[in-house]
Amino acid sequence: MSFVQRFDHVGITVADLDVAADFFVALGLVVEGRTFVEGEFLDTVIGMSGARVEIVVLRAPDGGTGVELSRFVQPDHLPGDPAPAENALGLRNVTFQVRDLDAAVERVAADGYGTVGDVGEYEGEWRMVHLRGPEGIIVSLAERIDRAG
Repeated sequence: MSFVQRFDHVGITVADLDVAADFFVALGLVVEGRTFVEGEFLDTVIGMSGARVEIVVLRAPDGGTGVELSRFVQPDHLPGDPAPAENALGLRNVTFQVRDLDAAVERVAADGYGTVGDVGEYEGEWRMVHLRGPEGIIVSLAERIDRAG
């Protein structure tokens, strides 16, 4: 029996919510909502007392799994590694399938974000690159190679 019905969202804690949200919007995600969450529910779920979090939920234009960016108002966030290595323990990256990989890389490069490595090709099927976004977030972009042309 499977308990999982569907993959809903990935949560990422950030210090600067606006900068992080702008990065994902530049890649083509759409802001679904922005709000503050606090109270007994949040305290119970995260195991902290008196927490207050501002969140932005983003999704691809076609829906599907979301990205939830959270900024802790109270208590303040704990520092993380601003440039974690690919082999650091924890969530390694968030991956999006894109239409134009090169244009997406150019778009975020205009905002000062670079690649972790270079664009690679996997078995003639996919082109992929890892970007380092705000606060060290690693985002993987994958483009299916059109074999019809």
